[in-house]
Amino acid sequence: MATRERTIDDLRALMRAAVGEADDIDLDGDILDSTFTELEYDSLAVLELAARIETQWGVLIPEDDASGLETPRMFLDYVNGRAVAER
Repeated sequence: MATRERTIDDLRALMRAAVGEADDIDLDGDILDSTFTELEYDSLAVLELAARIETQWGVLIPEDDASGLETPRMFLDYVNGRAVAER
């Protein structure tokens, strides 16, 4: 089964499902290179996002790896890179 490349829109949906969105943060904006700190996501929120990615997308992100992924772009690159490697 081929997996499709995940997009920022896919990740936004999981981010909202995982922990929501701060009132003063617009996830619909250009967030690819914003840090999770800037998006008001703490380390637990990032781990929750990684857990949802595993559950919904089938890509395991170990805790040590997740803590080093500081932006949505880094998460997407990791996920899409793993999906290609597993084909």
